[in-house]
Amino acid sequence: MNIIQADNLKKSYGPVAAVNDVSLAVREGEIFGFLGPNGAGKTTITRMLTGVIPPDAGTAMVLGHDIRTAAVQAKQGFGVVPESANAYTDLTAWQNLMLMGELYGLARARAARRASELLTTLGLLERKDQKVQAYSKGMKQRLILAMGLLHEPRLLFLDEPTSGLDVQSTQMILAMLRDMNRDGTTIFLTTHNMEEANRLCHRVAIIRSGSLIAVDAPEKLKMAIESVHRIEVSFDREVAGDALAALPGVTGVERIGDKWQLTAEKQDAVIQFLVAFSQQNQAAIVTLNTLAPSLDDAFLRLTQEASP
Repeated sequence: MNIIQADNLKKSYGPVAAVNDVSLAVREGEIFGFLGPNGAGKTTITRMLTGVIPPDAGTAMVLGHDIRTAAVQAKQGFGVVPESANAYTDLTAWQNLMLMGELYGLARARAARRASELLTTLGLLERKDQKVQAYSKGMKQRLILAMGLLHEPRLLFLDEPTSGLDVQSTQMILAMLRDMNRDGTTIFLTTHNMEEANRLCHRVAIIRSGSLIAVDAPEKLKMAIESVHRIEVSFDREVAGDALAALPGVTGVERIGDKWQLTAEKQDAVIQFLVAFSQQNQAAIVTLNTLAPSLDDAFLRLTQEASP
């Protein structure tokens, strides 16, 4: 079952087409990543799917409801966690959660039980009676996650949930998202963090200039660019990058810390030339690794290919 079904969405702001005929489907129970450069249309599409703005054309069904004509019914079943904290800073964490419970029509006892569970899981229970204005960014982000989850939604929209957070807060939020997904929550994740998407998502969609250019599992997107091979090598003494770039079959050279990273179309041949180069220049190879294409590579290749 598709928990989100969007068909031919379009949105323009004056002469600028922000979203151009985008169709996508999100399956129930998956973590769906939504990736794209700044200004690609991610936020506009998310706002259309969550009923914040109407599309100029096209349709979107969310949890079985038309988001244009039955937005209230749809919103009762999903939660939204924006990138910027939107909690009331002059209220305490507990007061914010109780207010959220009232907005969703939850019984006070149920809201209180759920709030206690979430604050405990997110490490905020001891600070529940402190005003949010005194919270750190990580604490605020954890609180708005709790606010989005209070009514136990089947679907959760997340916009850069770990942006700018410390390692501890990031790991806590990611672990919670995995647990929620295992328990059946579908997650629509907008992110710039390729590694995060690679570790979390069952499928990712890549958008550029308002158009969808790829939708697939991260590993399949990597396989689509497998013709690009990367070789990482370091030597026991300094060697010139220009000399490495001149080796047959090498298409690019980049210095990464104390290593050189080479790109090549034929991996085996370049490795043989590297060994010969090492012997001829009396520069012993310290490390030599072949690197599989990353989601970053797939993202950059696909977005570059889609450029006008």
